Amino acid sequence: SKSPSPRQNMPFRYFIMKSNNLQNIDISQQKGIWSTTPSNEQKLNGAFWESSEVYLIFSVQGSGHFQGFARMGSAIGCEKSQDWGSAGFGGVFKVEWIRKESIPFQFAHHLLNPWNDNKKVQ
Repeated sequence: SKSPSPRQNMPFRYFIMKSNNLQNIDISQQKGIWSTTPSNEQKLNGAFWESSEVYLIFSVQGSGHFQGFARMGSAIGCEKSQDWGSAGFGGVFKVEWIRKESIPFQFAHHLLNPWNDNKKVQ
């Protein structure tokens, strides 16, 4: 018999992923990948290995909307992607898009982030 996953009873984690432009979101939705800055990699990889699920909620900077959400499908590797065309990004990782829809921040104003002085989630 197969032993249960060591992450099975661990909490879910959620992260807001800000993108500089909608093109990056489109690439992610088409290819099922994402890349972030190296400063975020350790935090995301830690969450991936220590949690049962990691959900990423995407928003284009200044849009006033969420563009959808995805599940982190792999740890962040060393391989980089030319898709984003920026030297500022780190390794690529898989994402499984669950919902691709523009949702105004106002629909989430009732959600507060206790790790950010109970500010609104946006």
